[in-house]
Amino acid sequence: MDSASGGGATPNSNSINEGPSSATASASAPLPTASQQGAGESSSSPAPPSRYESQKRRDWNTFLQYLKNHKPPLTLARCSGAHVIEFLKYLDQFGKTKVHITGCPYFGHPNPPAPCACPLKQAWGSLDALIGRLRAAYEENGGRPESNPFGARAVRIYLREVREGQAKARGIPYEKKKRKRPTHVTTTAVGVNVSVASTQAVDGGGGSGGVGGGDDNGDGTAANVGTLTAAATTTSV
Repeated sequence: MDSASGGGATPNSNSINEGPSSATASASAPLPTASQQGAGESSSSPAPPSRYESQKRRDWNTFLQYLKNHKPPLTLARCSGAHVIEFLKYLDQFGKTKVHITGCPYFGHPNPPAPCACPLKQAWGSLDALIGRLRAAYEENGGRPESNPFGARAVRIYLREVREGQAKARGIPYEKKKRKRPTHVTTTAVGVNVSVASTQAVDGGGGSGGVGGGDDNGDGTAANVGTLTAAATTTSV
């Protein structure tokens, strides 16, 4: 009765000891640092693709859709350089670059004073960059470099004709950047024999100032000294 009236059963000693120790252990556990949290987040979420990779994927999907809608439909295995040129001409309808025709009064004028009815086309620089991305995408998707239609000779000729034609029509020449040729400096070892001649005594003087380290009597010492001199010759490759 006394025990019951005392407020219930006596608590277990083990449960009393476990409570504070577990709380202390959880409180003493080190919290993850910001770098550790960032590392966990970065490992779980992959880095987003670069702007170039995203554009290359969009261009590749656009070309595949073009082959699908082609009349008759084309497969990638049967695609040739001629089909690539057809694709580039197809893209001209979405161009935003004014290319003056031969009969236009503003032909060859870089800054025409008034609008004209000449067509809008894709700029040569855009087409050249597009072919570069598609050429890389073709090989990344299992294509062989020797059969890459985007690297065909006909495509290169077409791009060169577009560049020259737009340069004349717009009056804006496309100058190819000249690569600076690296200069290589080579060092050649040359053997030189230095002969120290005897010096003559100066009239009325004491010791001589001979290069060979002559004594007070003016007798010189001959010595052969082998030295190496570096001759830097610059050659252009």
